[in-house]
Amino acid sequence: MHKTSAWPLAFIYAALIVFASLFPFEGWREQGVSPWVFLTARMPPPYWTWFDVNLNLAGYAPFGFLLALALLRTGWPRAAVPVAALVGALLSLGMEYLQIFLPRRVPSNMDLALNASGALLGALLAALLERLGAISRWSRFRERWFVPQARGALVLLALWPWALLFPAALPFGLGQVWERLESALVDLLEGTPFSDWLPMADFALEPLSPGGELLAVALGLLVPCLLGYSIMRSMRRRLAFAAAAAAIGVAATALSSLLSYGPTHAWEWLTLPTSAGLGVGLAAALALAPLPRRGCAAVLLLVLMLHLNLLNQAPTNAYFAQTLQAWEQGRFIRFYGLGQWLGWLWPYAALLYVLLRVSRRDVQT
Repeated sequence: MHKTSAWPLAFIYAALIVFASLFPFEGWREQGVSPWVFLTARMPPPYWTWFDVNLNLAGYAPFGFLLALALLRTGWPRAAVPVAALVGALLSLGMEYLQIFLPRRVPSNMDLALNASGALLGALLAALLERLGAISRWSRFRERWFVPQARGALVLLALWPWALLFPAALPFGLGQVWERLESALVDLLEGTPFSDWLPMADFALEPLSPGGELLAVALGLLVPCLLGYSIMRSMRRRLAFAAAAAAIGVAATALSSLLSYGPTHAWEWLTLPTSAGLGVGLAAALALAPLPRRGCAAVLLLVLMLHLNLLNQAPTNAYFAQTLQAWEQGRFIRFYGLGQWLGWLWPYAALLYVLLRVSRRDVQT
């Protein structure tokens, strides 16, 4: 039996499926029909696209893979594939059942079949990789590169590129929530005695200067690098990790821009301040590579707090609001809720994780 990051990743992915399936969680009502009516509907439905087919098939494959992998690594080799496939099918059935109560969602037996098939394919892939020895090789790789208590950081690092896919007002600018949070609180407490208690700002938020954008991008790149350093000992491997993190971050941001604005605009986010910020962030990551692990965690705390403070003192802009509207109302509606919450919460989850790590005595040099 092995400790594995697959369990937390499987639970997180299941939560993301719930968000993607039920977002925006508004307008719940009885439709006057049986919630199970979709099971006997014609297949395929009158309106479908290959995009939806591929999305439903691929959307559940990682869940089946992660759940089967978790079972394989914790002593359930024979049950791994059937249990993962069954749980994936039941999760999809539950989501389709609940969608009948949401006016913006349409349950479909075709979606259910594709989701269940995706979970089965993912589980079969995990079993195949286990049989070929690929999972054991990954375990040995993890033991060489990372400290034993690395599971939480590895989960956060695995989620970081996905968080970058949701459009951000500034590249690598995860966690910019204050403006939306303040607006939501005002709407929630409007007309109540508590509205007077809100600490409203007496000044308008101002956009970041080019120098501020440079600093924010540099700090945004430095965060995953330092998080990785906090679970790695070898300086040589830290340098390779920093370069890989920069490349993955740039690729994820370019993909987000491509999905939002089209292929011809995939690299328009790479302005002079952003390019300079990436260079400064990577240079800082390389310079900090010799730090001990506890030192990396301490510096990461400072970087996270400075980054979040800088981002939340700046407003979003009109173009960014239009981009979010396109995601919310277009074909990316399934990704809107889950991407939004990932982008909002990832840096705060990292902050909490590092605080807990620094407060423990097992963070050694």
